[in-house]
Amino acid sequence: MLSWAEAVVIGALQGVAELFPVSSLGHSILLPALIGGSWARDLDVSAPESPYLAFVVGLHVATALALVLYFRRDWVRIVRGLVTSITRREVRSADQRLAWLLVLATIPVGIAGLALEHLFRTTLSRPVPTAVFLMLNGLVLLLVERLHRHGRPDPEQTEPIGAPGDVLVAPEVAVDRRLARLPMGRAVLVGAAQIAALLPGISRSGSSMAAGLSLGLSREDAARFSFLLATPVILAAGLLKLGDLAGPLGDGIRPQVLVGSLLSGIGAYLSVRFLTRYFEHRSLRPFGIYCLVAGAGCLLWFTL
Repeated sequence: MLSWAEAVVIGALQGVAELFPVSSLGHSILLPALIGGSWARDLDVSAPESPYLAFVVGLHVATALALVLYFRRDWVRIVRGLVTSITRREVRSADQRLAWLLVLATIPVGIAGLALEHLFRTTLSRPVPTAVFLMLNGLVLLLVERLHRHGRPDPEQTEPIGAPGDVLVAPEVAVDRRLARLPMGRAVLVGAAQIAALLPGISRSGSSMAAGLSLGLSREDAARFSFLLATPVILAAGLLKLGDLAGPLGDGIRPQVLVGSLLSGIGAYLSVRFLTRYFEHRSLRPFGIYCLVAGAGCLLWFTL
C-alpha cells in the first residue's frame, strides 16, 4: 500500500517543502500525480481511508519535532515566559508578551483547521486545483515582495534594541524583542494568514511571511515569526490525528512511516537552518517564480 521508494521520496520532500514557501501539501499531491501509476493510487490524499493520511501524520510530527529541536532554547524562554505570566498574572517581559502573541495568533488557524480541513482536503486536493493554487501562491509572493521593496519599513520593527551601553544580546533574542512589540491585532492577522494553507498549493510559511511583510516586518523577522507560529500548528495537526497511525490505517506501513518521518525531520531541520540565514539578506522572489512556473507546467500537463 506504500512502497519504500514512495516513503523515502515523499518523506524527504515533506521535510523540505513544509518550511520553504512552496507548499508541501501541494507538492505531495502534484508529484504522485505526475509520476502516475501506483504512486497516484497509493498517495491520494483526498481519499477518505487512504493509508497516505496516516503516513502524512508521521511526517507532520517529525517536522514539528525538528522545529522544536532547532528553536529549543527559544522555546524554553517562550514557555517560561508564558508560565511566569500566568502564575504572576503579568505581561511585562518580551518573552511573556511574545508567548501570548503566539498563543493568540495560533487560535484562528486552529479553529479553521478543525472546521475546514476535511472539506478542503476531500474536495480540492486534486492535481488541477492544486496547480492553480500553487500559481496563486507564487503571484502572492511576488506581489508582496514588490510592495515590500517599495514600501517604508515599520519603525517599531526596525529600531535598534535598547540604548547605547546596554549589554549586547544574542541575535535571536533581539529579533524576539522586536516581535514582542507587534500589536496584538497584527500578530493575529499574521497567524490567521496560515488558514490559506488549508488550500492545497498555498504555503503555510509563505502566507504567514507574506502577511508579516505586508504589516511592516523585515524578512528576517517575518521568517522567524512564521517558523515559531508553524511549530505548534504542525505539531497539533500531527498529534490530533495520531490515532490514524495507531489504528487500521497504519497497519502494514509503520516501518515506511518511520523511515519517511526520519527523513522528514532531517529535511525540516536543515531547511529551517538554511532559511533563517537566507532571509537575512534575500527575498521571496525566487520562490514566487518557481511556484508560478511549476504550477503553470503542472496545469498544462494535467489539462492538455
